[in-house]
Amino acid sequence: MSITLPAMRICAGLVLGSVLLAGCNAPKPLYQWESYQPQVYGYLKGDSKEEQVIALERDLEKIKAKNGAVPPGYHAQLGLLYSSLGKDDQMIQQFRTEKALFPESAAYMDFLLSNATKGGKQ
Repeated sequence: MSITLPAMRICAGLVLGSVLLAGCNAPKPLYQWESYQPQVYGYLKGDSKEEQVIALERDLEKIKAKNGAVPPGYHAQLGLLYSSLGKDDQMIQQFRTEKALFPESAAYMDFLLSNATKGGKQ
């Protein structure tokens, strides 16, 4: 039983097509964004801070349940919201978490933490 040239071309085409289609899978996102970006936009528009905190906390639980990673700035944003609501202990915890997860944010988180402690002493 011999394979003809046209049959070989068809088989080669099928194999090549399969390889190309297998490479078309979308990569898994590095971070789980949930509603983070709309919440930041809402913060800039002046939307209710309490509602933003509720949404971010809810999304944080979803991300943890999926064993996902929060995006840079997530905990910092939550900390800023806690600060505006007078929840200083939670604010400090969020800033420290942001600093631990994203060491490149250390200078900014230290700045925010130092301002928070100065504000509390006055």
